[in-house]
Amino acid sequence: MGLIGTGPWATQTHAPVLAGHPDATLSGIWGRRPKAAAELASAHATTAYEDVDELFAASDAVAFAVPPDVQAPLAERAAAAGCHLLLDKPVATSPAAARGLADAVERAGVASVVFFTLRFAPPMAQWLARRADEGPWFTARADWYSSFFAADGTGDFDSPWRATKGGLWDVGPHALAVLTAVLGEVTSVTAAPGPEDTVHLILRHAGGASSTATLTLRAPRAAEGLTLEFRGERGTAVPPGWGESGWGDSTDAFRSAVDALVRAAGGGERHACDVRFGLRVTEILADAERQADARRETKLPAQPPPRAS
Repeated sequence: MGLIGTGPWATQTHAPVLAGHPDATLSGIWGRRPKAAAELASAHATTAYEDVDELFAASDAVAFAVPPDVQAPLAERAAAAGCHLLLDKPVATSPAAARGLADAVERAGVASVVFFTLRFAPPMAQWLARRADEGPWFTARADWYSSFFAADGTGDFDSPWRATKGGLWDVGPHALAVLTAVLGEVTSVTAAPGPEDTVHLILRHAGGASSTATLTLRAPRAAEGLTLEFRGERGTAVPPGWGESGWGDSTDAFRSAVDALVRAAGGGERHACDVRFGLRVTEILADAERQADARRETKLPAQPPPRAS
């Protein structure tokens, strides 16, 4: 299994898991920064490739840890070379690019898994599966108030695409992944902008339930926090200790994603979080982005001053 990328995710999660996984061998690393690729490959006793197509030729599968719009065209080439794909979310920020990737996967007949951390973190995956079995649910809410790019915030995973695309595209996929795991496919979305990069979503699901999500990377640090709840005849379900460590451990989650790709590549059932689900997530987020941008550009008429009584 080859690795594309040399940033924090690749260094802290992807490379160590692939190097130590019992059912995978790290076949090599390619990155846009050759020196960083060489250093990461040396740390894990593998090969740094200067030609990405040579890495594809040396690999049965490829994992990606690069920005979405870098990932999509490279993943198409990997699929055409016969490589199974372990993709990062979102698979692309353009529906056309995501659709092209999904079509390339189908043409090549390779397996695909998209790494949504919370869908693969074992405690959360188990909790979501139990909630799905308990349905139907009436409504749900998933809010991500992150201060990652706030003036008083800090973060280790800074990148230009996150700064440009904001919370909708960075944490929005997480919200959609957990909501759809329990409520089913999203059939429509309504989006409205808030302050900074904040976007509010109202979602309708195939089973009739509705859900909401608020997403931002620029909340004041004192206001940051996560909310996840499902409401129905059984009452309100909230993951115990939600927001604390253990629900979204990236190492355990990525190991589970590798397991899922190994099973799918070996002829097992495709995972629910495959490239087609990744395409649907991109379509929903692009629709929401279009609506939010249109509303940001709409100038409301000034309200007349109140009349004196």
